[in-house]
Amino acid sequence: MSKSNDNISPNRYTASDVAAELRQRITNGVLLSNDRLPPERNLAAEFDVARGTIRKALGQLETEQLLEIRAGSGTYVTFEPGATQSAPVANATPLELIDARFAVEPHVCRLAVLHGRRRDFELLDDLCSQMEASTNDPARFATADAEFHRALSGCTGNGLLIWFIEQITSARANVEWTKMRQLTLNDYVIEKYNAQHRSILDAIRTREPERAANTMKKHLETARLTLTRAAAT
Repeated sequence: MSKSNDNISPNRYTASDVAAELRQRITNGVLLSNDRLPPERNLAAEFDVARGTIRKALGQLETEQLLEIRAGSGTYVTFEPGATQSAPVANATPLELIDARFAVEPHVCRLAVLHGRRRDFELLDDLCSQMEASTNDPARFATADAEFHRALSGCTGNGLLIWFIEQITSARANVEWTKMRQLTLNDYVIEKYNAQHRSILDAIRTREPERAANTMKKHLETARLTLTRAAAT
């Protein structure tokens, strides 16, 4: 397999970065269904990270049902390209996206409390750290933010919820959403979102389902208010 990114800089990649890069290769067709990924040691050398980082990234992609890790055999792509983005997703407005998330993500948090494992929480913690280090980099923050919400759905172990959140997340690539992100993601908003993400993770780690759900509701209410104000300008 040839590398799709020749500009990998040393010591920059985290597990979520590796997962994002491999996810892109899979969904863009660089890696096809039933392809076997290189061994962990090769991926670790490519990304200049520890093998444990590669394992965390592969575990996340397996949770998303993009890969299957077969003991004694290797890691294989299981993603099957489907139809192009459906009209409701392609045409969703940012406010519709927030409302859809509000209907689902608080319960995702409850299920994350029930089914989340230590490696899930480590990934969420890593993503919080990335967001906190991206106060002055809205694009990098937005990438880590999307990965955080993906990882939350992965904690549930519910394939249908994981798929649903993936559909919602894919709408973030829409032109209208990109414009709103540019209008809303300033230092103040990012810092507020970071505090809320940490509170969500803390509630999940301490196994408090209703606190986790209510904190997610507050986070989405903040996001909706920010979008509404931006749309009115």
